[in-house]
Amino acid sequence: MRQLRGLRRGRRFLLVGLVLTMALTGCGSGSTSSDDGAAAGGRKPGEKIEMTFWSWVPGVDKAVALWNSKNPEVQVKLEKIPSGSSGGYAKMLAALKAGSGAPDLAQVEYQEIPGFLLENNLVDLSKYGAKDDAGKFVEWQWKQGVFGDAVYAIPQASGPMGFFYRQDLFDKWGIQPPKTWTEFRQAAQTIRSKDPKAYISTFPPGNSAWFTALAWQAGGKWFGVDGESWTVNINNPETRKVAEYWDGMVREKLVKTEPDFANGWYKDLQEGAVVGWVSAQWGDAILSGNAPKTAGKWRVAPMPQWEGQPFTSSNWGGSSTAVLKGARYPKEAKEFAVWLNTAPESINLLIEGGYGWPAAKDALEGSALDRKYDFFGGQEINDIFAEADKAVDKDWSWVPTTAATYQHLNDGFQKAIAGQGTFLDAVEAAQAKTEADLKAKGLKVQAG
Repeated sequence: MRQLRGLRRGRRFLLVGLVLTMALTGCGSGSTSSDDGAAAGGRKPGEKIEMTFWSWVPGVDKAVALWNSKNPEVQVKLEKIPSGSSGGYAKMLAALKAGSGAPDLAQVEYQEIPGFLLENNLVDLSKYGAKDDAGKFVEWQWKQGVFGDAVYAIPQASGPMGFFYRQDLFDKWGIQPPKTWTEFRQAAQTIRSKDPKAYISTFPPGNSAWFTALAWQAGGKWFGVDGESWTVNINNPETRKVAEYWDGMVREKLVKTEPDFANGWYKDLQEGAVVGWVSAQWGDAILSGNAPKTAGKWRVAPMPQWEGQPFTSSNWGGSSTAVLKGARYPKEAKEFAVWLNTAPESINLLIEGGYGWPAAKDALEGSALDRKYDFFGGQEINDIFAEADKAVDKDWSWVPTTAATYQHLNDGFQKAIAGQGTFLDAVEAAQAKTEADLKAKGLKVQAG
């Protein structure tokens, strides 16, 4: 950490060769999050303490209860909050800004970590031995919370991707699960010719996190650093290729364009109007919970590939357990976060709740995921996702304004579907607007 003077206001957040420097500016120097943790004094031997934890993860209550039963001197008080985009982050940030009422630990999605760091709201856990825990986690997930020598979050779960499809209907129409995006398009054309009411999938214009995952798979790296500047490269050739592909799929009416996770979409899944879904591992619970009459008819295949590249998957979703500024017992908070996300008994409870794909290394074998699924015709679907998790590009990173970037893309895609421009226009607009967003926060920016 170092202070850089001469800035007009606010805090600047720079990644220089993955080295984090956070500058506190303005009238006073303030205090770093690690200083706040150290100031708490830590737990005295034999002292009974209680830490607060805010999370929306299903099943986390049972895991917390298990921890509490095993650790009578270090108790965790759980408060369930709305998911981050539904108000959880607003509640956290309001409490942090007020200087009181914030929890010791909180659920923070990977793409939101830079935003929390921009406001100096996380504790550097490397001061409490976090580096020793790196080998317990999948490498790319561990890197989501690491900046230089600092560790700001303990990874929890992710969403390695595959292709869910209706095997009964694919067999009926003589279609094999597509191995490439070219075959995916051909399968879409066959489905439309066999049943005019059916579509291979949906392009959700209001869910650009899904589109981001597709760009990630194609090799389009959107964000990075060059010297003391953020680089923004949303409008790269790989992302343009993905945008053009789906723009063509939409214009040829090979996919539906209704919102996903809406009543109409669930009805389409149930009735066979949508017969495939490129999605994350956690999609199994979405399908089984919302299309129960289709039990036994679905299967999972690897994510379709772009020709000419090694097998590559992607990630959709994912979050961490972070220790927030002002935490009274950062060492114990770190220890709980690591246990929560690596202990087999905790992972099984989280899996049963449906929290996603574990961040712990080699978590599949012997876990609650290591089984056959009746809904998928007895297929051991998580073998597919285990391979996908190994094939996620490790070099993807985020910016402090990712939520705004998502909204820019949503706006552009929705306009394009309404006949106002193309998906390429949406990507180009998101590029320019993201650069402007970062500059508005006092950050140096250059196009990638």
